[in-house]
Amino acid sequence: MTSTPISRRRLLSLAGLGAAGIALAGCMPSGGGAAPSATPSGLAAGSFTPAGFSFASWSLTEEAAAPAIKALLDGYKSTQKVDIAEVSFPYNEYFKQLMLQVRGGQFTGAAHVDVAWLASLAALGKLQDVSGLTKDRGYTAAALKAAQFDGVQYGFPWTIGAIGLVTNSELLAKAGVDEFPVTVDDYEKALKKLKALGNGLIPYAASTKAAQLKDILIWMQTFGSPLVKDGKVAIGDDESVEAVTWYKSLYDQGLIAADVDRFDARSLFSQGRTAIYDDAPVGRGAVTKDSPDKDLASKLVPQSRPVLKKGDTPRALVWGGAIVVVGDDKGTRTAADFGQWSTSDLDAVLGDYKLRGLPPVTNEAQSSSEVAADAFGKRFAERITKTATTNPFWVYPQYAQIETVVAERVQAVLVGQQSPQDAMSQAGEAAQKLIG
Repeated sequence: MTSTPISRRRLLSLAGLGAAGIALAGCMPSGGGAAPSATPSGLAAGSFTPAGFSFASWSLTEEAAAPAIKALLDGYKSTQKVDIAEVSFPYNEYFKQLMLQVRGGQFTGAAHVDVAWLASLAALGKLQDVSGLTKDRGYTAAALKAAQFDGVQYGFPWTIGAIGLVTNSELLAKAGVDEFPVTVDDYEKALKKLKALGNGLIPYAASTKAAQLKDILIWMQTFGSPLVKDGKVAIGDDESVEAVTWYKSLYDQGLIAADVDRFDARSLFSQGRTAIYDDAPVGRGAVTKDSPDKDLASKLVPQSRPVLKKGDTPRALVWGGAIVVVGDDKGTRTAADFGQWSTSDLDAVLGDYKLRGLPPVTNEAQSSSEVAADAFGKRFAERITKTATTNPFWVYPQYAQIETVVAERVQAVLVGQQSPQDAMSQAGEAAQKLIG
């Protein structure tokens, strides 16, 4: 089982710019990547009587993203004359809470999900097959596939992109980093130059808080670990140990900081207190919205992740969101109609794009002048999304638990409680037990 690089053709389909890992004890079904125990029969196109429903999204808790989500909800409510109950939790808690509520029958309606969660949610047997409503709506084939699990269309694709390095070009220039480094060794040298600027600048706001330490997986792949090979967890191999050893050295040198997650990193970047951090395109709006630097948007430059040696392919993680429909009640069909409308209606999609700048998933939106004119998005696609791969753990319903056990062991290394070798051996063994 391997991660597959995205070809240029697929890049253009995914990005359209050719021009929370938490342990879920008691929530997860046993076994490996098994198909769901049951699936609702599926929703069909055609007329229906609108009825109120619930909509869940972590973005409703985020200052930068909430206005765009609320605008979509308000637009749909005014058109269909229905009530929509908002359900939200912060991102680092959202997956756990959504799983608990879906499993217990406490949530029905439409839910915003990370595409990485589809296997886990589908295994609960309460997601609707929405293939009857995605047909002939203009979604790209790659986007549709990203919102499927085990061949079933469990979600309306909403946005597909990647997570990679976003930089502040002004700070890099001040540090004398004229060319963004290609190799890991040169990257470390550049971080040292940034640290020399002083004033408490954190060169690289890498994730070091347990909730987001899954980011280390992409560095493990950079160092050559496959993470999963022939159905067996590879963490604990020389490459993963080397990656964590390097990460620990950055920590010890003050080139990365303690207790940082994605939202801390965005805040640091917004305030000009870090020069580099990891994010998806959605982060652009978050870091520029309240920044004291009114010209920050012009300084945002996506960059390819450094490689171990010249000639290697830069690594990036596929990232994307979808809308799934949960349960079967009088509001289910309306919830599905909202999912279809918000992800494929051109006016709705471009209105959302204007506010959040996230890569759309329909051919019509991707070819629009609004998307084609986005320089940041085009560079992000070429430098990051082009070589993105999926996380090989996503196919397992226990993927969040796997990421958690890895994150906990990496954190133990950072704070000096374990050696990289011992910690990664334990992490690999624990992850293997989870997938059987």
